[in-house]
Amino acid sequence: MIVELRNVRIRYMTGNFKDIGIKDYVIQNLKKTYVAKEFWAVDGVTLSLEKGDLLGIIGKNGAGKSTLLKSLTRIMKPTEGELCVKGNVAALLELASGFDEDLTVRENTFLRGALLGYTRKFMNEKYEEIIKFAELEEFQDYSFRQLSSGMKSRLAFSIACLVNPDILILDEVLSVGDGAFRNKSEKKMNEIIQGGITTILVSHSLDQIRRMCNKVLWLDKGKQIAFGETKEICDRYYESLQIK
Repeated sequence: MIVELRNVRIRYMTGNFKDIGIKDYVIQNLKKTYVAKEFWAVDGVTLSLEKGDLLGIIGKNGAGKSTLLKSLTRIMKPTEGELCVKGNVAALLELASGFDEDLTVRENTFLRGALLGYTRKFMNEKYEEIIKFAELEEFQDYSFRQLSSGMKSRLAFSIACLVNPDILILDEVLSVGDGAFRNKSEKKMNEIIQGGITTILVSHSLDQIRRMCNKVLWLDKGKQIAFGETKEICDRYYESLQIK
């Protein structure tokens, strides 16, 4: 198994610190009257993935999807349970981060590449390919702030496509750009995935999950509702949405 989770639970501690202020917090803490509340963002997830699996994670907003991804990318450790991830992980989460609005498209391409750990030589070799895929040939010397949000996302996605990890995590990144670019980005990700990379995809598009994934995890308010075969779980999830 390349990814294995056993009853993973992740807890956030919340309280009224902002409401009472630091002075009252210190006093209450000394008197041991300050009460912090527990919130289980992920509450009992168990699954396993083999090399080449493509897992889709579905659920409404607040289901715990993003928190679970943070644990898989090793940003945070589970509060309880066991989590084992073997190999290098690349996460495409916030595509718009890592750019400088005052730099040009060309400069930002090399900056983003450097932040991802690519050498200058590698970026020189890949630059034309990146710009062509992003459909920004005519905007290379434009200030980044002059681009539309869709154009910025296309550039970020094009650079991100250079990754070659053991495990790839995608959080709604296949929805960037217009319809034609979304189809192209999905096709590109399929090419990467066909290379045997284990992939985890979070998407609100059930059709996309059905097309691309061979396994599905359904979360609701942090709890695992189901994990298994794509069609069965997507059908059950769709029915639950119709009932509500």
